[in-house]
Amino acid sequence: MRAAAGFSAPSGAFRTVNHSDQDQADIRLEFARLKQEHADFDAAINAMMATGCDPLQIQRMKKKKLSLKDRLQELEDQIIPDIIA
Repeated sequence: MRAAAGFSAPSGAFRTVNHSDQDQADIRLEFARLKQEHADFDAAINAMMATGCDPLQIQRMKKKKLSLKDRLQELEDQIIPDIIA
């Protein structure tokens, strides 16, 4: 697929990946693990805020939590393929 003049598609934007059953199971397992870790960060951040912890430390935790959310989205995109209507 060629990009239109002045337009460059993001790397891998139009790539379809077929995963084996084992790959899918591994992706789902990592997704579940990261989802739990994300929830743990959320609980920790709430506890830190309630106890008046250092705002810089809370901000770092929020950044790590956001990074986990980004990774969860990447994994979810691998699990649920895009359907172009």
